[in-house]
Amino acid sequence: MVRYQDSKMKAYRILDLTSLTPDEVEQLVPPFEAAFVRHMRDWTMEGKPRTGRRYSQYTTCPLPTPEDRLLFILSYLKVAALQVAHGAMFAMSQSNANKWIQVLLPSLHQALSDLGDVPARHLLALQQRLAELEATAPQTAEAAPAGSPFFTMAQNDRSPAPKTRMNKARVIAARKSAIR
Repeated sequence: MVRYQDSKMKAYRILDLTSLTPDEVEQLVPPFEAAFVRHMRDWTMEGKPRTGRRYSQYTTCPLPTPEDRLLFILSYLKVAALQVAHGAMFAMSQSNANKWIQVLLPSLHQALSDLGDVPARHLLALQQRLAELEATAPQTAEAAPAGSPFFTMAQNDRSPAPKTRMNKARVIAARKSAIR
């Protein structure tokens, strides 16, 4: 069973599961938990509007801490495992893992939106975001970019890797020989 407190001392495990360092995860926890609480104030775990009692965490909750909830959803997004495998990793059934995924995805999106770190979904939005980052970044290579630690991607020079060029005639010949 995966728990944040158990994995925290092994920073490489958090990095492997989420692509974030423990410090970055801990910076994301407060806005994520606030978004989770707001979501649970209005919705049930089954996705229905909350009408009766307010949300309270039960004692046998499979994800008892905000860090565990964040680790659960970030690792799901990175690994993209089958829900049954992801649920088994966190000691829950597939149906329970599905419920948690459906609750935590909007909470993560809202937290990233609150931080101004929601991923760009269109090329123009990404170009604008990169231009803003480049304009605010310091000129020295050693200094970290200003702003959020979660969006630090800047444009790189062209890749030095050699380009693979295929002659059109060879591609057609290879395709014809493979088809009988």
